[in-house]
Amino acid sequence: MQQQTAELEKLTDTVAKFTAVISRRLPDDVTARITTLASEERQPMALMIYDTMRKNQELAEELKRPSCQDTGLIQMFVRVGSAFPLIDGLSAALKEAVERATNEAPLRHNSVETFDEYNTGTNTGTDSPWLYWQVVEGSDSLELDVYLAGGGCTLPGQGRTLMPGEGYERAVKFVLDVMTSYGLNACPPLLVGVGIGSSIDAAGFMSKLALMRPVHSKSANPIAAQLEVDLEDAINSIGLGPQGLGGTKSVMGVNIENSARHPSVLSVAVNTGCWSHRRGTVHFDRDLNYELITHKGVEL
Repeated sequence: MQQQTAELEKLTDTVAKFTAVISRRLPDDVTARITTLASEERQPMALMIYDTMRKNQELAEELKRPSCQDTGLIQMFVRVGSAFPLIDGLSAALKEAVERATNEAPLRHNSVETFDEYNTGTNTGTDSPWLYWQVVEGSDSLELDVYLAGGGCTLPGQGRTLMPGEGYERAVKFVLDVMTSYGLNACPPLLVGVGIGSSIDAAGFMSKLALMRPVHSKSANPIAAQLEVDLEDAINSIGLGPQGLGGTKSVMGVNIENSARHPSVLSVAVNTGCWSHRRGTVHFDRDLNYELITHKGVEL
């Protein structure tokens, strides 16, 4: 029992430190994509904004402070092995990690109790952080996606269940309607997550899961992979540019996740990640040795 308490403490401390890192340092794939977009840009205003973004990230790392004042509401995708030794107590450990990160980073206090309307001051509360659980049978390891979901990039999130006969064309139109109406407000260039399936809750979950995929990764489904390219081209043609002030590119990429569906039902949902897409993935083995998948070279 004493050993398990010590191990849970170690896990909590590691996740807290990693969350603080995520608040100030973008994942490697996002940094690389922003650098590429800046190199392809020609409009003077857009180039100036990309340069400001770069300086912002450098100062955040130098000063060890969050790179954006809105440090988001924290969400985690938890892929835990059925044989992971700390599966009991894991939920409480992750919640404690968020509270510690709030003090250490520091993170802005963003967790407000619904209906009661008070800020907890810890970034924890009722189902906060929000945890998405997946038990991996036969595994003894733990992998976490930690996501700081800012208010600006969360606001465009929408979903719709389409009427029979509207088809995939209407799903595409829905995505483009969201981008033309709300993409401007979410701090472009955006990572756009799209979920397509049967029920609206499944589509919403998949659209958020899509944001955990690396930027410019491709769907395993070749039709969906082509739609990712087509949607990226279409959204770029809007000309939002960095921070919505005009430019040749509007998005870092479009990621689509899909599931099987009922024959007469097609649901589609959209979630977005802002240019400061603060998410990270960490893998623990059963002995709590860790690897930072998204932040190579960082030591906690």
